[in-house]
Amino acid sequence: MLDFCIIGSGISGSTIANLLNKKYSIAVYDKARGYGGRSSFKKYKDKVGFDHGLQYISPKSKKFKTFTNQLIKKKVLKKWRGNHLFLHKTVKEIKNHLKLIGTKGNNSISKHLLKKIKCNFEHELINIKRLNDYWELTFKNDVKQKCKNLILTCPFPQSKKLGQRYLNKSYLNQKVKMDANLTVMVVTNKLKQNNSSYFFNDEMLGWAAYENSKKRFNYKYDLWTLQSTYKYGNKFTKDYRNKRKYYTNQIVKKFEKLTNLKIKKIHHSRIHGWLYSSNSKPLKQLSLWNKSLNLGLCGDYFGGPRLENGWQSAHDLHSKIRYGK
Repeated sequence: MLDFCIIGSGISGSTIANLLNKKYSIAVYDKARGYGGRSSFKKYKDKVGFDHGLQYISPKSKKFKTFTNQLIKKKVLKKWRGNHLFLHKTVKEIKNHLKLIGTKGNNSISKHLLKKIKCNFEHELINIKRLNDYWELTFKNDVKQKCKNLILTCPFPQSKKLGQRYLNKSYLNQKVKMDANLTVMVVTNKLKQNNSSYFFNDEMLGWAAYENSKKRFNYKYDLWTLQSTYKYGNKFTKDYRNKRKYYTNQIVKKFEKLTNLKIKKIHHSRIHGWLYSSNSKPLKQLSLWNKSLNLGLCGDYFGGPRLENGWQSAHDLHSKIRYGK
């Protein structure tokens, strides 16, 4: 029987798995096809692709800066250079704002942390059951797994639903404001522009990233990741699957209008809806550990919404497990 099952391969899941793997038997499960959670990298062709979730990392705390500096030395992370056009009128611009990205995609951190750990992808957890002194997990593909300890790193609404029979009422009664996002990935003709990214002042389109500027690949066409504002995402993400072409066209047209760029040919397009993209009202605590049930929760909704908060949450949970808090 496994010592720990960890649900999710994002920054929290990969961090807690890496910390626990030094002492325990570990397995990670994720409903997605690959590493990273909301830091995933969507491949187009070979090394060519999109960071369609997390856009970059900007470390704040001393400990996280030390961690990211180590990853830069190991060539897991690198600086995203170029001109980042700041057009927003109400958000204050941070001068010389450091933007770190994965050398091969923004899921590089998760891949690095999980390289010695068994990961099971396309495994969506649908039920958890406490039996005597262990957990029984049931996945959507009918796979069952037993483990002594269970850690959930999925977004707050999902972890709350899975653990509602076992989590205390004070936790279940808390509210986390989750924000949605529509992300469009397009491969276009070469556009005449020199910016690495755009931060817009618009109600529909919040951000555009020029993937070619990240120097991960050389390609004959341009790749763009276009992300909606949370306001637009909260309104339309739930039903976007029925109108993929419509929302793709709306966001691409808005990009052309805001940048004065003319797209002559779209060679490929894809839209993805992040229902739990971020959180504007996180929990004040850093993690949750029920030592009587051996059930733990961590994620960027604990103190969030930054990737750094997810990393801190995982470290906080590890301390609670280690010292029996």
